[in-house]
Formats: sequence, structure tokens, C-alpha cells
Amino acid sequence: MVRIPELLSELVPARRDFHVLVVDDDEVSLLLTREMLGLKGYNVEGAVNAEQAIEKIAADAPDLILSDVIMPGIDGIELCRKLKDDAATRLIPIILITGLGERDARLRGIEAGADDFLHKPIDPQELFARGASLLKLKQFTDELENAESVLYALAVGVEARDPYTHGHCARLSTYAANLGMEMGLAEPDIIALRRAGVLHDIGKISVPDAILRKPGPLTAEEAAILHRHPVTGEQICRPLRTLQRVLPIIRHHHEHWNGRGYPDGLAGEAIPLLARILQVVDAYDALTTDRPYKPAWSHQEARQVLLSEAKQQWWDQAILRVFLDQLDRQPENWPSSRRRAS
Repeated sequence: MVRIPELLSELVPARRDFHVLVVDDDEVSLLLTREMLGLKGYNVEGAVNAEQAIEKIAADAPDLILSDVIMPGIDGIELCRKLKDDAATRLIPIILITGLGERDARLRGIEAGADDFLHKPIDPQELFARGASLLKLKQFTDELENAESVLYALAVGVEARDPYTHGHCARLSTYAANLGMEMGLAEPDIIALRRAGVLHDIGKISVPDAILRKPGPLTAEEAAILHRHPVTGEQICRPLRTLQRVLPIIRHHHEHWNGRGYPDGLAGEAIPLLARILQVVDAYDALTTDRPYKPAWSHQEARQVLLSEAKQQWWDQAILRVFLDQLDRQPENWPSSRRRAS
């Protein structure tokens, strides 16, 4: 029995030191703020303008940023906006330092995504309290990201058990995200599809190799074991709140439009939309790669099979047609090189 919470607690270490970046064009203020934070044992770095700060962040992302608002060139608010608009840095908490009467700057800072504010002159106790609060939140966020990384590594490890499925997770992640964008889905759904492409088969960790690699038909008992993997995968990923949108995709990616899939026998639109998207791209990838029970088929062969299966109510026909039309416009992405090396 896989106990993923215990696994995560062992693999995600506690954070004990923090890296803080202070951005201020006034070198005296910069020195004083650095010295105050240094007294608390933080690893403190300074930057005299936004351009220098961006370089330092790219080289070594800090856990917390304190930035003066009024600076030549890019001011603190615009720096905050740039960092919050970038997926690589948006989770770094930012405290903007303003004057007591700068109400407009605070409002613009809130719009830019600032996490908190301090007034000049900085009160040391307020600095320590606000900084410590945001650093605790950052530590929690980092632990969630580390936990997700553990699950992704586990999913790739599961994939590696079967030489026939090499690269399957990465392809599904790309296929599903691209199809979601083609259908005009919102960014959170695109992210969920990208994650589900990697994690959808993580439950196969509980399936013996003899079943995964069996070249012939499975017995009823073996099929029952295999059919439990979506539920196992959902259970493995459930502890992470960041994956809640992914759970229905993992659980239902083997359902069929006609209600004859597993594990719950859902039919039609009762199957979650994102799961229906992953079903289609999963089926296509299975057809166009070598498997123990069949050789890889060409794009055109897979196309015909999927359309035939859709008529038998296996797949959502509307989603399938969007996917095939998308591939037909992009023949460079056809699976000409996905056969297992002989």
C-alpha cells in the first residue's frame, strides 16, 4: 500500500534559512534594511535599482523581496508587476516600501500584486513581523512545490517501468494542453491538463510488471487489478490541494462516452470535460506508439480508428474532431518517429 503523505514528509525537507533581496537606490537605506534583516539570521542581498534586482533574481531567486517604490528607471511598482506577471517569479512575496502619505502608490502596488507594504522610516519590529509572516507562507508554498515535484518524479518512474511508454507522459501533457487552448479553455484548466498529462497513470505504481508488460490479453483478474489504477492515482494525489482540479481527470480518463469505461461507468457529459480531453489524446498516443499487444500505427490509421470508435460512442465526438482537425493542420506533429527502437 502506497502511503504518499509519509513519502512526501520524508522527501520534502524543512526550510531553515531564507534569502531576502532588498531593492533601494538610496544606499544608506539599503544598508540599514540589510543590517536589520541580517540580525534575524537571513541571507540578505542588495540591489540599487530594478535592473540589477532582475539580474540577481534570475541568477538566484530569493524567498522575499523588499523594494522601495520610488526609484529611477523602473520603479518598485513596475518591478513588482513584472515579477508577478512571470510564472517563474510570481510566487515570490514582495513588500513595497512607501512614504506615509503615498496612498496612490499603495493602490497601484495592490493592482501590481504586492503582498504587503511598509512605511518609511521602517520600524524594525514591523519589518520583522511582516517579513516573517510572508516567509512562512513562502516556505509552505515551496513545500507544496517540492511535494508536486516528488509526484512528478514518481510518475516518470512509473512510466520508465514500461519501455513501450517512453515519453508518453510528456506527449500527453503537450497534446492535452494544446487541445485545451484550441478549445478556448481558461488558464487554470490548461494547467490542470498539463499536470494531468504527467500524473494520469501514477496509480500504475500498484500494478505488477507482469500485467503492465503482458503481450497477450489480460485475464479478468488481471484486468480488474489494472482497472484500479485511476482510483489509486487519485488517492496518491489527493493530499495536495494544488492538484484538486487534476483529480477528476486522473480518476475518469478511462471512462467512455457510452458508459462502458472504468472505474465508475460514467457516460456522456457526466464525464468531466477535462477527462474527456485527456481520453482522446491518450487514445491517440496509444494507437501511434508501439505497445506489447500491437505495433505503432500511422496518424492516418489512428485517425480512422478513432473516428470509428467515436461512432461506437467511445469518445466525445466533438472533442475528437477538434483534436484531429488541429493535428491535420500541423502534420509536422504527426507521430513519424515514435516507434520503439528495434
